[in-house]
Amino acid sequence: MKDIIKQLQDDKEYYTGVGRNYLSNSDIGDLIKNPKNFRKPREDNKNFLVGRYFHQLILEPEKAEATPHVDLASRNSKAYKEFIAENNLEIGLLTKEKLMMEDLVESMLNVKDIRALIQEDGVQYEVPMIKEIHGEMWKGKADIVGSEYIFDIKTTGAIDKFKWSVRDYNYDSQAYIYQQLFGKPLVFLVVDKTTKMIGMYSVSDESLERGEQKVAKAVAQYRRFYGDMPEEDINQFYFYDEV
Repeated sequence: MKDIIKQLQDDKEYYTGVGRNYLSNSDIGDLIKNPKNFRKPREDNKNFLVGRYFHQLILEPEKAEATPHVDLASRNSKAYKEFIAENNLEIGLLTKEKLMMEDLVESMLNVKDIRALIQEDGVQYEVPMIKEIHGEMWKGKADIVGSEYIFDIKTTGAIDKFKWSVRDYNYDSQAYIYQQLFGKPLVFLVVDKTTKMIGMYSVSDESLERGEQKVAKAVAQYRRFYGDMPEEDINQFYFYDEV
């Protein structure tokens, strides 16, 4: 187990290598809503790129420093195409996006209570873990593991609606999975991309229960179509409900 966890510290192994032997929270949405899309390759996009850079600024500054960027108004130009070709990129970071994320990180770290949690003595960043949950093996990589809590940092378009985002974006199942993996409660540290307001959100028992229900449903779908002995052909999947 220790050897696998060590391998999972490498992003390539986590996402496309040995990590593919484990379920993760990112599989929840597809397994529940469209199991035909389970583990289908996804193209990198602006939201993934910018979010990744935001995380790296706080958790892996050496990676952020090495991220190339280009000072252009948009991606619809010959200069942009030349930039991604020269740097062998699928998608490139614009300088204005880089500055925006740096501004958000500064806003978050300016709040002393938040900074103290992120920079606590002995804190660990980007920590992988695996564990059996509801009879299947799951993986997760915690942004921050502190002495009493694990923390997940996020950006949001509207911090006053973040509670609803927890349900809509499966942050509730993430919280349940990570608390199972690490044995500590998860807390979300959030910054609003527009207002730069900061929020800290603990996870209620109700959200954890809802998250566990999602995990159980996802496991059932996984076993039905993709487990060691699939019960049905995925091509025969259809929704059945009452309206």
